[in-house]
Amino acid sequence: MATPAQAKEVLKRFWIETPSWAYGNSGTRFKVFAQAGVPRNPYEKLEDAAQVHKYTGAAPSVALHIPWDKVESYSDLAKHAEGLGVRLGTVNSNTFQDDDYMLGSVCHPDPKIRAKAVDHLYECLEIMNETGVQDLKLWFADGTNYPGQDSLSDRQNRLAESLQKVYARLGKNQRMLLEYKFFEPSFYSTDVPDWGTSFAHCLELGPQAMVCVDTGHHAPGTNIEYIVAFLLRAKKLGAFDFNSRFYADDDLIVGAADPFQLFRIMHEVNMGGGFDVGTPVSYVLDQCHNIEPKIPAQIRSITNVQEAVAKALLVDHVALKKAQVAGDVLGGNDIVMDAYNTDVRDLLDELRAEQGIAANPKAAFDASGYVKKIATERVGGAQAGWGA
Repeated sequence: MATPAQAKEVLKRFWIETPSWAYGNSGTRFKVFAQAGVPRNPYEKLEDAAQVHKYTGAAPSVALHIPWDKVESYSDLAKHAEGLGVRLGTVNSNTFQDDDYMLGSVCHPDPKIRAKAVDHLYECLEIMNETGVQDLKLWFADGTNYPGQDSLSDRQNRLAESLQKVYARLGKNQRMLLEYKFFEPSFYSTDVPDWGTSFAHCLELGPQAMVCVDTGHHAPGTNIEYIVAFLLRAKKLGAFDFNSRFYADDDLIVGAADPFQLFRIMHEVNMGGGFDVGTPVSYVLDQCHNIEPKIPAQIRSITNVQEAVAKALLVDHVALKKAQVAGDVLGGNDIVMDAYNTDVRDLLDELRAEQGIAANPKAAFDASGYVKKIATERVGGAQAGWGA
């Protein structure tokens, strides 16, 4: 069990990447709701992301989505980020918003379409090389809607072949993170539907390929903390995409639906060394906020994760192991529940005071006047959103 001082030291080095797309307009399948002051380009997205880092002290990097964040000079974009006190993070590919990809991208039956998709992934690697970014994250919408539409095994062969081509071009310090999603937009079969499929491909590719666990990409009732423990043990957990879900892939504030689940996940992360100095695990928010304000939603997500991490650090590991070895079923559960039921808000207030940050980051941002400022300044032009 970490002491409060030890817990604060872990939390000081614990950081979460925010996604550029969280600051643009987004919506449901039925409607995209525009908000005043939404960024019009990647540069303004970085400005909003810098506000999240300013008020939390825990969000120093910003994930990019290509081509949504396409610019003439990525080195110039990186300099802009640096000037704002943040840096560019994971490069996310997009092989799902082109008419050619209706039947898939890297799994498409047409080799010309597959080559086009792979070329896009090469483009993402070039951006990484230009900016010094380490991680390429891949999520594929590939799948089928009807039995007989395509060969399931052939699609896996095409996927493996495409991944191998990209993997071969990774630099020495670069990684490929393979995300998964158990359904949507295809409903009969999905080509990377679960952590096991992602794990199998990453294992075949090599040590620079790792699994990205999205906390919303699972069937109801899935024990996500088991998946986390397994992947940590296998040294194949590369990253988290944090969001929250009630039914399927809901892009809600992490911890909104089930904060106890988030705590359980963070407990397994801690048990598996995921908070250690030099851990390979990266932590990223993957959320599109449709009706709530963008920046406060990101701030709330980060503070929710910090609370879960703080509680996980307070689990008495020695006592827990003793109870487990003794077969003390309720004793072990009591130890975990005691940590979860601990109010860690004072500890986090102390941490923020030591960092020179307001005790309530969201309230401090709300009082800053930034929302009014951008609503006044960002008039004209096209607001960023899905596809831009």
